[in-house]
Amino acid sequence: MTDLAPTALPRIAIRYCTGCRWLLRAAWMAQELLTTFEKDLDEVALQPGSGGVFQISIDGELVWDRARDGGFPDIKELKQRVRDRVAPDKALGHSDKPAG
Repeated sequence: MTDLAPTALPRIAIRYCTGCRWLLRAAWMAQELLTTFEKDLDEVALQPGSGGVFQISIDGELVWDRARDGGFPDIKELKQRVRDRVAPDKALGHSDKPAG
């Protein structure tokens, strides 16, 4: 038996308002992130909340807040923000920032 130390990969948490019925939106974003960053993340957690909350954090660092950032993230922008923190060298294909 080999004793391998677990790799510390980032954890994303999506906190969503249950009263606003944002579970499906949160689950879709989680699916997109897990598909795009399948080898770069430890987990994506869905956290029920209230009061109109919709926040996305990586290892406790807030990367999107509906109240602060003015609504919901476009999936392209969200993937870019996540990539910049968890896998800066990863190309996102059609979801990447245009060269400039």
